[in-house]
Amino acid sequence: MIKRLIALAISLISLAGCSSSSSESVTNVDVEAFLSQISSGEVTVLDVRTPEEFNAGHLSGALNLDVQSGQFDRELSQLDKSATYAIYCRSGRRSTIAAEKMANAGFANIINFNQGGFAELAQAGAQTE
Repeated sequence: MIKRLIALAISLISLAGCSSSSSESVTNVDVEAFLSQISSGEVTVLDVRTPEEFNAGHLSGALNLDVQSGQFDRELSQLDKSATYAIYCRSGRRSTIAAEKMANAGFANIINFNQGGFAELAQAGAQTE
């Protein structure tokens, strides 16, 4: 009986180790790294806050995809999964949710600013509208 339990435990551990981790495509960064990445011009900046928050101020050139809306998954399906995306929100919580959703949908290159949000980026000198 104990041998069977040990064998079962080893099997379960092996299976868990083989599961794919979507977070391999997500890089969590601080404000300096985020600003450096977006300054290259080779990334698409996504603001995942509500349209009201976005309209009150956002990073220049950012696209608004509200992660809490029912349209988020549909809007994601219209984006190029091989492109690089830099995501921010107000505090880092919603951007982390969006980054995981994107990774699970097959996006390969996601830069997530999860150590703050729009206010910290603006304060650090990001161009805003």
